[in-house]
Amino acid sequence: MVKLAREIITSIRPTRMELLKLRKRRVLAEKGHDLLEEKRDALVMEFFKFIEMRRELKKELEEKIKRAYESLIEAQMIMGRSGVEGASYSVAEMADVAVDTKNIMGANIPIIEEMPLQEGRERGYGYAGTSVKLDEAASCFEEVLKHIFKLAENDGAIRMLAHEVEKTKRRVNALENVFIPQLSATQNYIEMHLEELEREDFFRRKRIKALLEEM
Repeated sequence: MVKLAREIITSIRPTRMELLKLRKRRVLAEKGHDLLEEKRDALVMEFFKFIEMRRELKKELEEKIKRAYESLIEAQMIMGRSGVEGASYSVAEMADVAVDTKNIMGANIPIIEEMPLQEGRERGYGYAGTSVKLDEAASCFEEVLKHIFKLAENDGAIRMLAHEVEKTKRRVNALENVFIPQLSATQNYIEMHLEELEREDFFRRKRIKALLEEM
């Protein structure tokens, strides 16, 4: 830091104009530092909000998976394992999932389009040889899939927020530990230089006055 400060000092002319420019830059840097600190704190709050949300989503997902497998077992008890497996071959492939993003304080958070649930025989299998319990099991597993998408969306948000928090912290630290101290050191140098010039000018004028009085 000392080396960088010296490089800046030696590259700037110690004039009053430069001092005014430097003071303005320092004020802007300090305001920018304060705003970035506020942004960092807000991002950290959002990050922990999503962390808490993840705990709830994971807990709900475990319950939905348990319920879905219970429904599947009931359907197999009525239709037999082979009957359920045969019906599954008639189900159409899942459509592509659309993914968008929304911006939260500079972090692009992924948004997964909600998957519409199918009802009744829209899944592809017919009435013959199937049971209502199969529909219940299919609905439960579709709910599981929707919840997995929510959890994936949440995990993506956590990753992006963590990245933005880290990036903002680096900028805050750079301003706080490097840029603002450099500006402060350069400002002090110029102020000391100008004060020295004023003292020299004062003594020179005093000396000239004394010489004139001796004449």
